[in-house]
Amino acid sequence: MAKTFVVTGSSSGIGKAIAERLESHGDRVIRVSRTGADVPADLGTAEGRAKVVAQIAELAPDGIDGICTSAGTSDASRPDLVTATNYFGTTEIIEGLYSLLRKPGGRCVAISSVGQLQAGEDTAELQEACLAGDVDRAVSMSNDMTLMQVYPATKQALSIWARGVATRPEWAGEGIMVNVISPGIVETPMNRAALADPELAAKRAKGAPRVAKGDAQPDDIAELADFLLNCKTNHLIGQVIFHDSGTEALLRPQLK
Repeated sequence: MAKTFVVTGSSSGIGKAIAERLESHGDRVIRVSRTGADVPADLGTAEGRAKVVAQIAELAPDGIDGICTSAGTSDASRPDLVTATNYFGTTEIIEGLYSLLRKPGGRCVAISSVGQLQAGEDTAELQEACLAGDVDRAVSMSNDMTLMQVYPATKQALSIWARGVATRPEWAGEGIMVNVISPGIVETPMNRAALADPELAAKRAKGAPRVAKGDAQPDDIAELADFLLNCKTNHLIGQVIFHDSGTEALLRPQLK
């Protein structure tokens, strides 16, 4: 029987690859993106996030089998938008669609980043605001920070949030699994220009050492997301899976 999934950030990169892989099984995918989607919306705004929740309820009144949130941005000129999109663009969508998820059987996958390992102590208050659901405070604080502070902090906060939600009785106890994929460097349109810059590529290589050769492709991440969205077990709960060519293992060999 065909399933129904929601995929955000579905117009390009990882989100597009995930949507296409699910559709290749014959499943229905409700695509969410700023343009060219079933639900066109800007997840960096409260109005956009509310629109997504409302329209998906109309498009799938009988419920959904899973959600994969891949929408994100790394716009250095808009750290406020990075926080609004990368953190609240996932948390508010997943929580907002809770009532539509199959119980048991619902699956949620949030796309984070290995960059979360670079989160510094100077962003602790930003993470606290995010985890408290204080959108206005978190967005305001982000305006006084750089992308290199905000991006890792919000990605780490997202993983922390997902682990907390995943273990709640109303989620895991109802047979809904929430997990996280933290990719390393993936060859996407958003990353391609940066990877072509020798200086920036060198900085990335230093901050994100890798064992595997070459860059991961969107389809590599889609394969893992497909598994997490369709696996039958109800015991894979709150895991942050680093799909990063070995970066996390190299940086945290002792898990510290």
